[in-house]
Amino acid sequence: MRISVSSDMDEPVARSLVAALRDRGYEVRPHGALRPGDDPQWAVCSESAAREVADGTADQAVVCCWTGTGASIAANKVPGVRAALCTDAYTADGARRWNDANVLALSLRLTSEPLLKEILDAWFAGEPSTDAEDRQNVDRVRLLDHGNTRR
Repeated sequence: MRISVSSDMDEPVARSLVAALRDRGYEVRPHGALRPGDDPQWAVCSESAAREVADGTADQAVVCCWTGTGASIAANKVPGVRAALCTDAYTADGARRWNDANVLALSLRLTSEPLLKEILDAWFAGEPSTDAEDRQNVDRVRLLDHGNTRR
């Protein structure tokens, strides 16, 4: 699996994230402060990682900034991306299951290494729900990407 990873700062948790993903056997595609010479601004690097998901050059992405909020906002502006800011494993599991999230947003400030492992375990174990109502909601979000939800 190809995972795009962005961070606006070269923080220990961001380096741990890259190492953990590689240890799980994923191909990591770094952006921002994780790639020398890349633009580290959270809006820029989060968009870059999210665009790789939207265009199919990455299967999923993990975007990081100090709170995770800016990274999730920037990623969610890319049509086809459903980014979820997750601060715990339960939220990560729910984001994958109920929202079919394809981009995980993390806070560099709040995410410890043990918590990172729990979140990644839940995220990658999670499968999108096949429940009709859950699928209808995800389909509605896809329509929002194209401005097609007015009644």
